[in-house]
Amino acid sequence: MAHTYILRCGDGSYYVGSTRNLQHRMQQHAVGRGAVYTSTRMPVELVWAHETERVTEAYALEKRIQGWSRAKREALIRGDFAALPGLARRRGGRAPD
Repeated sequence: MAHTYILRCGDGSYYVGSTRNLQHRMQQHAVGRGAVYTSTRMPVELVWAHETERVTEAYALEKRIQGWSRAKREALIRGDFAALPGLARRRGGRAPD
């Protein structure tokens, strides 16, 4: 099993990651050893996680979410799945008309 996860950092930004061991990875983030990005934006809080069968799936989902807007990430965190398609961006950064 593997996980994709989102952390809310102390500065209000979001960090998206993936891991094979979510509990261990959260411990690393909590002490500033999870990633350079999060270590400079402490404290961090786990706000969303999704379990996948394979590491490759978790990594692919991580990369997809990293490309999302803040609004789309926040809809995912809220569990507002109906809002996700409307928050999709077209290539070039513009929302669909």
